[in-house]
Amino acid sequence: MTQTMNPQHTAHPAFQATPQLGGHLQQLLVDLTDLHLQGKQLHWNVVGKNFRDTHLVLDEVVDAARGFSDVVAERMRAVYITPDARSKTVAATTSLPDLPTEEIDTADTVDAIVAALYATAGTARRIHDDVDAEDPTSADILHTILERLEQLAWMIDAENRVANNSIPRSMHQ
Repeated sequence: MTQTMNPQHTAHPAFQATPQLGGHLQQLLVDLTDLHLQGKQLHWNVVGKNFRDTHLVLDEVVDAARGFSDVVAERMRAVYITPDARSKTVAATTSLPDLPTEEIDTADTVDAIVAALYATAGTARRIHDDVDAEDPTSADILHTILERLEQLAWMIDAENRVANNSIPRSMHQ
């Protein structure tokens, strides 16, 4: 059986994103994609005390970032935005800090992945109000992402903290 394309077909979506919403979701997609890549880079190159725990928790970050990037990209398609997570796009537009290319000690790995988690969460927080004003459904997705990324950041950051004697780095700045 041969199917023919209907050149007269048009979609009639109940909602279609504006370029601003598209840009916001695109930036979050880029940062989530880079978070996944950074998590794997650190996973492969971490060494030192508490190696195994650090190595394994990085997989949790990677799994969360990959899952959330898929959710965001599919939401983008649902509201007629074309996602772009090609490597050259991610490299050119990420908000995440750069990583070293060599082996990295576990304590430095903790600081690096926490910085990447907070940078990604920062993007979600920065775009939240604009996204919510235009599309509360997409904002609900941001809530879920923020909840998990900030939980991971807190849990992983605790590895380098000293009880009752250290505060998060962001509170120093």
